[in-house]
Amino acid sequence: MPDSEFITEFQDYLVNVKHSSKNTVSSYLSDISQFDAFLGMHSISNLVSAVRDDVVSYVSWLKNQGKSAATVSRSVASLKCFYNYLISVGSIDRTPVTDISLEKAVKKLPQILTNKEVELLLEQPKCTDMKGYRDRAMLELLYATGIRVTELISLDASDINLAAGFVRCRSKDKERLIPLYPAAVKAIKDYMQNVRNQMIAMPDETALFVNMNGERMSRQGFWKIIKYYQNKAGIEKDITPHTLRHSFAAHLLENGADLRSISEML
Repeated sequence: MPDSEFITEFQDYLVNVKHSSKNTVSSYLSDISQFDAFLGMHSISNLVSAVRDDVVSYVSWLKNQGKSAATVSRSVASLKCFYNYLISVGSIDRTPVTDISLEKAVKKLPQILTNKEVELLLEQPKCTDMKGYRDRAMLELLYATGIRVTELISLDASDINLAAGFVRCRSKDKERLIPLYPAAVKAIKDYMQNVRNQMIAMPDETALFVNMNGERMSRQGFWKIIKYYQNKAGIEKDITPHTLRHSFAAHLLENGADLRSISEML
């Protein structure tokens, strides 16, 4: 069987059996395709012919390419999952990904914004046009709830209850209701009542937040928004889409919230 068929079947397994996220599937397939290309450069016929020494050589090649320890570890993990799948379907008898020595990735502590920096960031979107209303609502909602960016862009308009002041957030098989503070309620209300209907491309669009084409906001799109307002605010810390989530938790803890309550909201 050609390598492309093995990869396609593995993709089907990830999507339909493991129910992996799009980002996870994309990462696995990218890592496996890169390893396949590496084998081709070294005249190894196909993926099922690979042996442990090939994986060791590949790890060394990744390091020589300047890849971080975290990237190398992720690549090896992808290959391990792929070859375990091939074993489970009877395509191979043993995995070549065994006893691979890896450097431990150094875990970077998340950047935490001060209360003043959060205020400065939230003040940047100006409600003078549709984009400003939308961006203010997105940033306020993200900081008010501590939800993940993936959860933020997955929200539908029906997930917001402005009267009760909460948002319904779904993550895999779990659902949680998270309260909103008044400033977030106002920002979301202004966006939904004054802007959203003008921005959506189709009347039946369910997404709460849409891009300038009127379609659901993407993770990459929100990343650009964060970086734009970071630069505008003159904040030198490295702000990522997760920064407000970590800041949310830290500020709750500073103000006396207990860990169990924070954990439930997150």
